[in-house]
Parts: sequence; structure tokens; C-alpha cells
Amino acid sequence: MEINRDNITDWLKKLQDSICLELERADGKSKFAEDNWVRKEGGGGRTRIIKNGDVIEKGGVLFSAVHGEAPAFLFKEQQHSAVINKELGKAGKQPQFFATGVSIVIHPQNPWVPIIHMNIRYFEMDGGIKWFGGGIDLTPHYVTEEDARFFHGELKKTCDKHHASYYSKFKEWADDYFFIQHRNETRGIGGIFFDRLNENPEMNFAKNFNFWKDLGTSFAPVYSELIRRNKNKPCTQQNKEWQLLRRGRYVEFNLVYDKGTRFGLETNGRVESILMSLPKTAGWEYDFKAQKNSEEEKTLALLKKGIAWI
Repeated sequence: MEINRDNITDWLKKLQDSICLELERADGKSKFAEDNWVRKEGGGGRTRIIKNGDVIEKGGVLFSAVHGEAPAFLFKEQQHSAVINKELGKAGKQPQFFATGVSIVIHPQNPWVPIIHMNIRYFEMDGGIKWFGGGIDLTPHYVTEEDARFFHGELKKTCDKHHASYYSKFKEWADDYFFIQHRNETRGIGGIFFDRLNENPEMNFAKNFNFWKDLGTSFAPVYSELIRRNKNKPCTQQNKEWQLLRRGRYVEFNLVYDKGTRFGLETNGRVESILMSLPKTAGWEYDFKAQKNSEEEKTLALLKKGIAWI
């Protein structure tokens, strides 16, 4: 079967359906509400939001497929391509793009359950440009090494099925990408991140597609296990206050550095869907200093690039 934008889009819709069902089972109380939207320049999406659950305070599993004239920043990002430059050199030629993907962010109730994010996307542009991108990363409020080893171990299993270099390469990419530069700290314990996968000469398009799909389907079982391990742990008021500060860091990254947020806003995406990644509540405290030898201090010490979790 030929791999094209139509069957890629269909697969992503089914992925959204299956992940929503698994998250509802893991929560045990709340259900997703669906909001369909249309982009006037072309395309649209299905935004699904869950909130006020037993496990999930606020979360979203979003599908979108948009197309139309490529904005200026997309053209600049593709300048390396001789093909696209030739196409764009034609008088009056306005490049067209197509992009589809599923994006997920979950903010839990219990501070011992981590925040999780995943995005997998497919992109096409005039001139024969097409590629897969994506990533999954974990942002614990409190870093527990057992959970970090489990999370990275599962990602490595997925990567190793497809290419021996993928885990180490994409982990380093995630460390660099999910980094809050003005804080000099990582957003969490990272994960894997990749972009323009089809430009890798060692992998053909079909193999790239299979790896990309395996990453998407790994989300629900991995996060369900992390929920199971941590959802019933007791927490104190201090733990909840720390959770708000950690959410504040999450907000800082998404609004200042996240390319997906920028892409959505600069392609006239639906603002409510783009900003669903933000938590219901977050906090900032002036010049916060963690108590010596506290769990908070231990977590801050582990928000660094290059940690070998496995």
C-alpha cells in the first residue's frame, strides 16, 4: 500500500481514538469532550479535552490536519533544499504545505504523577519535501530514578527495533530541545525528539513511518504504568505548592521556546487548541530556594542534560 497523506491522516485519527480510551480507563472518572474546528485557510482538527478527573486535572489529545500557503518562517526553514528553491523561483509561485499530527499534554492531580507530552507529526511542502517528526518527554514534579529508568528504557526498546543509533541520538536532541535556557535547566528528564526524519539516508520512507507509528502507540501503555505506580501516593501541601512551581516552569518553556506553539500561532491555528498544553493552575515564587537535602532540591539537581538514565 502506498503511504500518502490520506492514510497517514487516517492512522493519526485512530491513534487519537485509542489513546483517549486508554487515558479514560486510567483516570476512571472523567471522559474526553470533543471540539471540532475548521481553519479558514485550509484544514482543521479535533480537540479532545479531559479535566477534573480522579487522576488527570487537565489534559488534551489533539488531532489536526492543515494545509495552504506556507508562511514565511516555513520557507526560511526549507532554504537548504535546492528543489524547493527552484520551485519558489518561479514567478508568482507561492509554496503550499500540508501538516498533520497528534499532540498530547497531560497535567495530573497528584504531584507524584509526572506531566507527559507527546507530539508526532507529518509534513509536506512543494518540491517533494516530506518528513516525519515528533517526540515524547516526561516532566516529573519530583524526579524518581526508578520511573526515569522505566520511561527511558521503554523508549530505547522502541528505538532499538528500528535503528541502533536512534535512542542515543534522539535522547541528546531531546535534552537540547526541552531546555529552559534562561533557567539553565531541562524541562524534565527528557525523552526523545527528532525532526525531518526522512532526510536520514539510512532509512527509507516506509521504515521511517513504521518507527513513527511505534512511537505513537507506545504512549498509552507507558503513561498508564506511570499513573498506576504513583496515583495513590500521599501528598502534602508542600508537595502541591511545589507542583505549581514546576508547572510554572512548564509554562515558561511552552510560551518562550516551543516550536509547536509557534507553528500553530503563525499558521493561524486555533488558539484554544494550541494553548491547551498549559495547566489549569501554575505558580511562581520570587527567588525560590529549595531546602537543603529536600526532595525539591534533589529534583532540581537532576534537571540537567546528559544524564544516562539507563
